[in-house]
Amino acid sequence: MSARPARGGGRWVTVPPERVHPWIDGFAARHGPFTASGDASVVHLRATDGAAAELHVPFPPLDPPGPPHVTRLVAHAGRERRVGVFLVRLGGYAAGVFHGDSLLASKVGSRLVQGRTAAGGWSQQRFARRRRNQASQAYDDAVQTAVRVLTPYLGELDGVVLGGDRRAVDGLRRDRRLAPLLALEKEPFVVVPDPRLAVLRDTPATFRAVRVRVLDPP
Repeated sequence: MSARPARGGGRWVTVPPERVHPWIDGFAARHGPFTASGDASVVHLRATDGAAAELHVPFPPLDPPGPPHVTRLVAHAGRERRVGVFLVRLGGYAAGVFHGDSLLASKVGSRLVQGRTAAGGWSQQRFARRRRNQASQAYDDAVQTAVRVLTPYLGELDGVVLGGDRRAVDGLRRDRRLAPLLALEKEPFVVVPDPRLAVLRDTPATFRAVRVRVLDPP
């Protein structure tokens, strides 16, 4: 499990699906009995000492929402879903299909995109054009790979998780080839420095986890 400060107060905790029930038991042990409420996207816990926790449902909606909130959330989080993953950074990309933690299909690639130069004049302009062309080709390769790997599973996917670099991914959203995949987009966005195969294999630890915002007693 990992923790980081939350905007507006409290902290975010990332809890693996198999640890959700033990984490809730620990919350009760630390803060006393709690009441549970919620809807299809968030389950709220409020303890007698004033502590609170917001457990964000992975792959919402929670169906059906309602009591017993904790039991429904634990069962929902533990399901082994079929999920497509598409990671993109400038010059590198990875696409894969998971069933639970198991990688069923994947393709990883890279293409040279030269770094920036401080040179001036016509030399710099030619370099900039060449760099733009390299970046365009790299992104086209990434889109083709995502379509080739993920589309055969389109009717079976519970969602598509995006990641890599937000700026790179946002630049591809207008590509019509990705429209059927983007229609299935689910949070969270998985930020990774380098979309290699080993990194792709580790993404279920992020997209299957339950994100919890914890507010300590006042």
